[in-house]
Amino acid sequence: MELIQQTPDLSAYLAADEVIDHRHPLVRGTAARLAGRMVDSYDYARAAYEFVRDAIPHSGDSGDLRVTCRASGVLERRTGVCYAKAHALAALLRAEGIPTALCYQRLRLDGGGHAVHGLVAVRFHGAWHRQDPRGNKPGVDARFSLQGERLAWVPEEKFNEVDYPVLYAEPHPVVVNVLRAAPDRPSLWKTLPTAL
Repeated sequence: MELIQQTPDLSAYLAADEVIDHRHPLVRGTAARLAGRMVDSYDYARAAYEFVRDAIPHSGDSGDLRVTCRASGVLERRTGVCYAKAHALAALLRAEGIPTALCYQRLRLDGGGHAVHGLVAVRFHGAWHRQDPRGNKPGVDARFSLQGERLAWVPEEKFNEVDYPVLYAEPHPVVVNVLRAAPDRPSLWKTLPTAL
């Protein structure tokens, strides 16, 4: 699949905004701690990915009822759904000058219907590489990789699942709106976007 930048301006994928708040002291401090042990930007990107994937549980897996959205909030509360974890990873990567986009898939739900799933893409060596920090569990083994995707799920056309090719510089407004409107995760589950 060919990934398509929402904007040709690469600096947009380094910008801070209300959700990808990489100038926040908690984001900066976390990035500095992770970067302190790394040799280069690739090592840092892998460490940031593994930190978000492993040290911040997906709230659906852990049973946490809180809903987070802003990167700093995800890091502070140490919880989030796929979108929120993608926001945290994007902020940590952008904090260290690594262009990072938000991207999405449409996946079938176990109980029927579909939901949009959030992930990121990082830019290395002139190309974009998608990464999924949602967190591993039985049946999910996502890994940081620049040599072929190691995502949590691969959409299947026969189930009307989709890989959206657009690389967004900012989180999609539909995603941000549902996260902000949900008082808790059970409410969020009822309002997850089904398509972009």
